[in-house]
Amino acid sequence: MATKYNAVVIGAGHNGLICAAYLARAGRKVLVLERRSKIGGATATEEVFPGYQVSTASYVMSMMQKKVIADLELPKYGWKMIPMDCLFTPFEDGSSIAMFGDHSKTQKEIAKFSKKDAEMYPVFEAFLEDAAKFVRQMLFMTPPNPTSRKLRDLKSMLQHANAVRKLGTKLFRITDLMLMSVSEFLDMYFECDQIKAVKAYYGSIGTFLGPRSPGTAYVLLHHLMGDLGGAGGWGFMKGGMGAVPDSIAGSAKAHGCEIRTDAEVAQILTENGRATGVALQSGEEIFADMVITGADAQTSFLKLCDTKQLPADFVESIRNMRTFSTAFKINMAVDRPPSYRAFKPGETDVDYPNYVHIGPTMEYLEKAYDEAKYGRPSTRPFFTPCVPTMVDPDLAPPGKHIVNVFGGHAPYELKDSTWDQEREKYADQVLSVFDEFAPGFTDSVIDRQILMPPDLERIFALPKGHIFHGELTLDQLIFMRPAPGYQDYRTPIRNLWQCGSATHPGGGVMGMGGHNAAREIIKGW
Repeated sequence: MATKYNAVVIGAGHNGLICAAYLARAGRKVLVLERRSKIGGATATEEVFPGYQVSTASYVMSMMQKKVIADLELPKYGWKMIPMDCLFTPFEDGSSIAMFGDHSKTQKEIAKFSKKDAEMYPVFEAFLEDAAKFVRQMLFMTPPNPTSRKLRDLKSMLQHANAVRKLGTKLFRITDLMLMSVSEFLDMYFECDQIKAVKAYYGSIGTFLGPRSPGTAYVLLHHLMGDLGGAGGWGFMKGGMGAVPDSIAGSAKAHGCEIRTDAEVAQILTENGRATGVALQSGEEIFADMVITGADAQTSFLKLCDTKQLPADFVESIRNMRTFSTAFKINMAVDRPPSYRAFKPGETDVDYPNYVHIGPTMEYLEKAYDEAKYGRPSTRPFFTPCVPTMVDPDLAPPGKHIVNVFGGHAPYELKDSTWDQEREKYADQVLSVFDEFAPGFTDSVIDRQILMPPDLERIFALPKGHIFHGELTLDQLIFMRPAPGYQDYRTPIRNLWQCGSATHPGGGVMGMGGHNAAREIIKGW
């Protein structure tokens, strides 16, 4: 007789695994199904080149919440983060700035460009931290349906209202943060373009918007949701990003959870409007009391479900969810780390800049977006080079290094060509820009893996390559994510739940979709 589970989770990405781990700890019989041969989704470590353990998609840790780490006892199962010492940004004229978790050290760096901005920096950081504290509270809340009269929604609205009330007049500034462009927001604090460019960069990461686009101020804040230490809360995972899913899976398995790889789900099975299990591509059927999907919303509802069983307005909202991506990733095996023209050992309180932003001016960032708007990859892209092997040398053979480059903008669809034709040429273009800031870097490259948005979609099931499973703009956040009326991790099909990055509070290696979905499931079991 076939085994029946309390819950089947679709996808062994970090959110699916976190949801499964909480359910297993609550005594439920849980099965996680992963289509790839490796768990982790976009948080995987893979031997892309012989002897090199590469964080193929996600490459740095920041946003995972301390509660999740503690609840699941992740350090017990291999979780170890190495905090970054600083963020280093070189400029085109050969100058540079380093920013640290220590504000006094950062102020000294800023003072090289503007004493006024150096004095303003603690004020700016204090406001961001206040905003982050408020939003971190919201991360743990299940958004209410503001049109509902159900008791759970009324209680949730009261919770949200109380959190807002405690803000006092800060509410108005946080409202600005949600609606403004990152350029306008930074103009309120700083006069120096270099300082504004360093911070505006965060408003462009992983999103198809420029720094002058409304809503990008929130994207800046979203990237600062982490509170794990280091420069801005960022760090490298010991052993690569695959240590994230491995530690969560270890915690889940210790409480009886089963995880199967090479098990692609073809269909969510239903009967009388209720989810009853899944059918795999192999033809195997697996039955469960409930199904939880960690896949993106469009895959979950437009491909795995029979849309005839879903409300028409829900289907329309999911179909119209904006997932068009312009993010790219290039992973390289190199024989030496980049040598930045602007980095002068001894002048900056850091041994080596292994976390760098290439995006020297606001105009540079905006022009990169301008080209992508018309279906052309940016000729001068912005990007983040990281060298994890400087702090974790076991990832590469002795004397060798890994360089991860993540940036934009490279449109999912090109106007006059295809990525099959342009992939190698564009990687060459990225490296030519890299060489301007780190002369001779291209000569150090032994091998490279080039991932454009269609590759990120094909390999990691990111919709159109979007790392957040959808834009982080106000029309796709809170009670609008992924669709009005279904912001509470439930779906129109009974006993079918959602826990992925398409749910509140959005993407990034944060884990809150998995955490919150598990809480709601356990509460109503």
